[in-house]
Amino acid sequence: MIRCLAIDDEPLALQQLVAYIKKVPFLELAAQCQSALEAREFLQHDTVDAIFCDINMPDLNGMDFVKSLAFPPLIVFTTAYSEYAVEGFRVNAVDYLLKPFGLQDFQRAANRLKERLDDTPAAPTTPSTQDVLFLKTDYRIVKVNICDIRYVEAMSEYLKVWLENEPKPIITLLSMKKMEERLPDYFMRIHRSYIINLNKIQEVNKNRVIMDAETYLPIGDMYKEGFQAYLDTKFLGK
Repeated sequence: MIRCLAIDDEPLALQQLVAYIKKVPFLELAAQCQSALEAREFLQHDTVDAIFCDINMPDLNGMDFVKSLAFPPLIVFTTAYSEYAVEGFRVNAVDYLLKPFGLQDFQRAANRLKERLDDTPAAPTTPSTQDVLFLKTDYRIVKVNICDIRYVEAMSEYLKVWLENEPKPIITLLSMKKMEERLPDYFMRIHRSYIINLNKIQEVNKNRVIMDAETYLPIGDMYKEGFQAYLDTKFLGK
């Protein structure tokens, strides 16, 4: 999910912006503010991935607000004044929405945000800060608790995500690399086709990891050293 901050001094414009954010499945509204000063105060104690920001606002305009941020998130500017477009891209804005804009234009900007974030190397994650995934399967977007994932299996261009207490996997169009980057450090890739939840291992037998009575997963040659190093940190005995 992309956590978003919506900023606009016009109540109706802010209301529309919030409504559009809620219509896009991969966007999450973190807060809405009616001034840049209010947004600055919010960012002092919270973080977001992206800001939808009006430019022409009293006290502190959106452009100066973004320039004042030491580590600005991704920015989409919204304004009724087209002359700001060039300056908007000078501060590396992802997109520029000219009011009045519709849902289709907003969706385009949201997709650009997603593409930009997908191209950004993933930061290390922990269960406490990143505990869910949203996966597209068939025509649905399904929320998955990361701790419930037993293992991930590659299947051509798709992945099978096997969950605790679920007889069938979630099948989603995604690469192993993307999934591996997104999962926290209690997951490990043990084979070109398998990522496992280390907390779900029942037994290790020679070159296989046993997840349950019916699931035996191979350990690939190029992953043996890393997996053995993990076992050594947990092993008790001679």
